[in-house]
Amino acid sequence: MNETDAQIEAQAGAQTAAPAAAPAPGGRLRLRTLVAIRWIALLGQAITLAVVYFGLGYEILFVPAMAVIAFSGVLNVVLSVTRPSATWASDREAIWNLCFDVVQLAVLLGLTGGLQNPFAILVLAPVVVSAWALSRRSTLIISALALALVSVLAVWHLPLPWPNSGIQLSPVYIAGVWTALVIAVIFIASYVSSVAQENRQMSQALEATRLALAREQQLSALGGLAAAAAHELGTPLATIAVVARELQRELADDSPWRDDVELLHAESLRCRSILAGLAERPAWDDGSPYHRLPMVALVEAAAAAHQRDGVVLEIKAGPAIDSDATQPIVTRNAEVLHGLGTLMQNAMQFARHKVVVDLTWDEESVMLRIGDDGPGFDVTVLSRLGEPYYSTGPRDRRRGESQHMGLGIFIARTLLAHFGAGIEFSNEISGGAVVEIRWPRQQLEVRAEPVAGIERPRD
Repeated sequence: MNETDAQIEAQAGAQTAAPAAAPAPGGRLRLRTLVAIRWIALLGQAITLAVVYFGLGYEILFVPAMAVIAFSGVLNVVLSVTRPSATWASDREAIWNLCFDVVQLAVLLGLTGGLQNPFAILVLAPVVVSAWALSRRSTLIISALALALVSVLAVWHLPLPWPNSGIQLSPVYIAGVWTALVIAVIFIASYVSSVAQENRQMSQALEATRLALAREQQLSALGGLAAAAAHELGTPLATIAVVARELQRELADDSPWRDDVELLHAESLRCRSILAGLAERPAWDDGSPYHRLPMVALVEAAAAAHQRDGVVLEIKAGPAIDSDATQPIVTRNAEVLHGLGTLMQNAMQFARHKVVVDLTWDEESVMLRIGDDGPGFDVTVLSRLGEPYYSTGPRDRRRGESQHMGLGIFIARTLLAHFGAGIEFSNEISGGAVVEIRWPRQQLEVRAEPVAGIERPRD
């Protein structure tokens, strides 16, 4: 894990420190959700049994089947009374609840025809809920239970009471229903679980991106705060200096207060000198995110914090061949700064001796190429660079990725894409990694228009 990722994780941990209403570890289902789903299922089961028994006149074991439904209802009442409805169910608690639902449905199907019952497909419902909300281990347990019970129902069940002489379904048909349910359980569990996992990883990565951007914006705002402090404190410090100087003139040379007044005057002048230094920072280093500067200055600012001894950073800038376009003027934007800074950090960290940054532009686009002479990207992961939390193995640590973390490049790509940037990763034939970034010039560049004699940026 590189330094950027570690900082992001630390911030994420600090800002998401378990509030009272937060889910328990591994819990992504509220208990009231499980209870509400079960009430809906029980209501549907009871209505179906009543219609079949009283409406259609089928001779089913109505009382035992209703007893199974009533037992499940009692469990729901107990959970509602003994546990707060807003409680987040732990992974283990959710497993027990969903396993109970699978067993209850299997018993009900066993009393009403087994796999001949068209409602046998409802055995998929707990599997889908588990795949979406619980861990893969939990989904595996519930899926295995569902498959075992479906297999039992294919062999043992009470007959479905058809009217008149009845209909005997072929064993081949029952085998086909069993096969369909087995395949459906396996496919739906794996498919939904994979989609849910990717969705959770993307949500976590986007939250980490938001935290990283907020941090960059705070750092960027410090410069503006320092300039404002220098401006606001300048007047009172000047007044203190004047008063101290007047007191010096009034006090006799042998006055016991003279040394204190001279010290006060000297310190006030020292404070004014410090504030003047803050106010006279280079214009491009102004903390305002709307300050205008040449593109090459933005690249230099992004790389400044990541330079290290023994590695030479060479920045080349100029218009593209056959183009006489002027250098784009951009804003000192926290998103672009952080995205470029992360890519620069990886290049500087793994370069052996040199990092070369080529900045070119034309009338339509702005191109930035970051190359280093390090070991390069692992060719087995090039096509998946930028995916959050992508596990690639120990070799990928050469490029600033830990075995289970891909947040650094994901955040950089996400932030730069906000300005229309496309990013490509590759390796030099002679060795070393290459990152190429291309922006549409009109999305990156800002124009200025005079307002009351002052140029202000306009997107």
